[in-house]
Amino acid sequence: MQNMDVEINFKNILVAVDDSDDALLAFKYAISRAKSEGAKLTIVSVLEDEEINVFQSLSGQFVHGKYEDLEKHLEKYKQTAEAAGVADVDIIASTGEAGETIIKDVLPKVNPDLLVVGSESKKGLARHFGSQAAYMAKYSPVSVMVIR
Repeated sequence: MQNMDVEINFKNILVAVDDSDDALLAFKYAISRAKSEGAKLTIVSVLEDEEINVFQSLSGQFVHGKYEDLEKHLEKYKQTAEAAGVADVDIIASTGEAGETIIKDVLPKVNPDLLVVGSESKKGLARHFGSQAAYMAKYSPVSVMVIR
């Protein structure tokens, strides 16, 4: 066997956050990795459909307000990453089903070489239908780091 001292450096890291404990650990890991490798860090969060009831969805103002709240919340994540020493930080707020939205919509736009996710979300109906992390690990065209 040849020398296995191969170092893998990522230049563009995408991390998914949803305020769960696992996602916060994933965020901390992504900050550390981005800082040590001089990588760009993009932070994404998805406003999931099941978090909005049918009456709220009829109110464009409600959905727009929730989306604005999510964007403001992501700004705090961005400030935390920058304060930790990550030079290039971007944020993306999206709507839909988290795993599918990240894989089908966000990944093609960001074009990361590493996706970092927490292992289990405690929010929404997703916890009943399987792990979003498992979905992303299965369908992602790039490397996925699942943080437990």
